[in-house]
Amino acid sequence: MAKRKRLTPARSDYLETPSRAGLETKSMPFAAPPAPIAAVASDASASAALSELTESMAQARAEGRMVVALPLTAIEEHYLVRDRLSADPEEMSALVESIRARGQQTPIEVTELEAGRYGLISGWRRLRALSALQEETGRFDTVLAFLRRPEDASDAYLAMVEENEIRVGLSYYERARIADKAVAQGVFEDHKKALLSLFRSASRAKRSKIRGYLPVVSALDGVLRFPQALGERIGVRLGKALEADPSLAARLQKALTEGAPGDAEQEQSLILAALAPPRAEAVPEPKIAAGQVCTLTKDVRMRVGPDGGVTLYGPGVNDHFRTKLLKAFGSSGA
Repeated sequence: MAKRKRLTPARSDYLETPSRAGLETKSMPFAAPPAPIAAVASDASASAALSELTESMAQARAEGRMVVALPLTAIEEHYLVRDRLSADPEEMSALVESIRARGQQTPIEVTELEAGRYGLISGWRRLRALSALQEETGRFDTVLAFLRRPEDASDAYLAMVEENEIRVGLSYYERARIADKAVAQGVFEDHKKALLSLFRSASRAKRSKIRGYLPVVSALDGVLRFPQALGERIGVRLGKALEADPSLAARLQKALTEGAPGDAEQEQSLILAALAPPRAEAVPEPKIAAGQVCTLTKDVRMRVGPDGGVTLYGPGVNDHFRTKLLKAFGSSGA
């Protein structure tokens, strides 16, 4: 076969590194810019999504489903009369250490009073623990909270009571006290409606026991030093006694104030002493001198002789009287 002749000389730079300009890529052109209508649709979709998210967050906040961080100083701790009179020191210490180590795990509940101010509904112990930590470390100046919108004050009180009943049961005295204070503030018309509303999940018997403490709260609130320790038996008994004897309240107040009990046991001893029936005064035995005559009944008299012997005489001293006398002394003859 005949050899073909090269018409042009071989290129010496054929295998060299390509120039920085690179290869021409006419077969892979850049994507065409999107049509204007597509950009408008994309912007509208993003705007709608943002609007929906904003609306959802606003609704969640309004319905109390969003946790918000609020300054501790913005919370009105005494917005409601608290149902819990005090916190157990050991339990409070454990709560403080838990929040110190892990932070606040459960939000409190508040209601907005005015711009920047919030009333505490529930979570008093957590708020106190955070306040103690803030004072100690300066690092706990906010509190996590749900913003609630109770329809009226009774709903706010109910929320407070229900949380404490679930977390740490209230004493009977504390239950009766919050019902009494709610009535005093006009939240409920009377004690019956307060008990039915605040303790709607309690049995009828339990509400009856709480009602039994109402006289105790009325007479001794602020006087008792250890009211939470007032057990069911002594509390109900004390309530009945106060209802039966209006003067007992003043006597108890005096006894508890002057006694200044140092613990619950001493306080209850003072209460039981006041409830005990008064001792009957000893009646002095009559002394009859020799020769003296005294009247036993309208028709029986007795004369004392010089030797101490007695003589019974009078119209009533007859056979029937003598028979009764002998029977009384257990003898049938001399």
